[in-house]
Amino acid sequence: MTKIEKIVLSYSGGLDTSIILKWLQETYGCEVVTFTADLGQGEELEPARAKAEMSGVKDIRIVDLCEEFVRDFVFPMLRANAPYEGQYLLGSSIARPLIAKHLVGIAREVGADAVAHGATGKGNDQIRFELAVNALDPSIRVIAPWRQWNIRSRMQLLEYAEKHRIPVPSNKRGEAPFSIDANLLHTSTEGKVLENPAEVAPDHVYQRTVDPIDAPDAPEIITIGFERGDPVSVNGKAMTPAALLTELNGLGGRHGVGRLDLVENRFIGMKSRGIYETPGGTILLAAHRGIESITLDRAAAHLKDEIMPRYAELIYNGFWFAPERDMLQALIDHSQAFVSGEVTLRLYKGSASVISRASPCSLYSADLVTFEESAIAFDHHDAEGFIRLNGLRLRSWAARNGR
Repeated sequence: MTKIEKIVLSYSGGLDTSIILKWLQETYGCEVVTFTADLGQGEELEPARAKAEMSGVKDIRIVDLCEEFVRDFVFPMLRANAPYEGQYLLGSSIARPLIAKHLVGIAREVGADAVAHGATGKGNDQIRFELAVNALDPSIRVIAPWRQWNIRSRMQLLEYAEKHRIPVPSNKRGEAPFSIDANLLHTSTEGKVLENPAEVAPDHVYQRTVDPIDAPDAPEIITIGFERGDPVSVNGKAMTPAALLTELNGLGGRHGVGRLDLVENRFIGMKSRGIYETPGGTILLAAHRGIESITLDRAAAHLKDEIMPRYAELIYNGFWFAPERDMLQALIDHSQAFVSGEVTLRLYKGSASVISRASPCSLYSADLVTFEESAIAFDHHDAEGFIRLNGLRLRSWAARNGR
């Protein structure tokens, strides 16, 4: 085993990473720096500091990344209107490159030659973390304990914890009903009770949205302001990116907006069933498409829709820092120069519906589309030549086929 001098661990303070911390200290016999990212997961993070101190960690980093997460990762992704496989708003996928960025940054700062994560060998996150590190600093080694140690079950995890006097809360001793990943954009739940896609997910799986059936019987009307493709206000109140997404999460959650029960195709090759709750993101996706509908040229809008699946797939598969994602981002961002204005939506029983949109940069012309007499000259006879030219190849094709 190559000698490692110092490791930076992506550390949540939960059972898995607490055991990983001890395993790294034992296995490599070197200093381990812990890094805990606050992405708005809604958990108290100071206990992670206390657990790290109990394990003898001298350098403990707990960093609030909420604004950076939304501003530099979530919003650029939303400019692309990019759900994976047409539905998943990439809540976990988009968080991993940010965590990796700071792992690498701290490693450089403290002179560490390795970083470590707690992702398992079956999932997508190991790929996302490691591809990001490869792109940011290929000289840094990545340690993935779940692919290296001989622990293969939850029982073995608990035995290791007991042997090394790692505290295990009583609610963690039983078999976990499912696993949860949460941040400011979404909550993701998978595993155990959700593994059979033929079974209906139990109600207690949902963490941040009410059942649409139980949502208020009266709709709620909200208005979101946009500047150059990014949301900047809710109901006329300017907000920072993280504050805006937090506000929309509350509004959407109250009305049951953003629930998704999905069987997706993991990059590693298997299908996986997950329950996702993305209330604020779902509202923003609808609103962004609403403002683009009046500010983007038809061909530009259609081109964006063509590249959207590829862009979403790159994020899902862990290629946020790849050159092709940068290239697509440049195209997407260029398209947003005039995507400014306001969109009004109705939140009701699980839906977020656009009901009006307005922009000083609008391409929509009421004079052109009206059925009444228009101030703009439009010769209806022009359509005859337009149709004849577009029908030319169809007439040739029909003649050849004997029609």
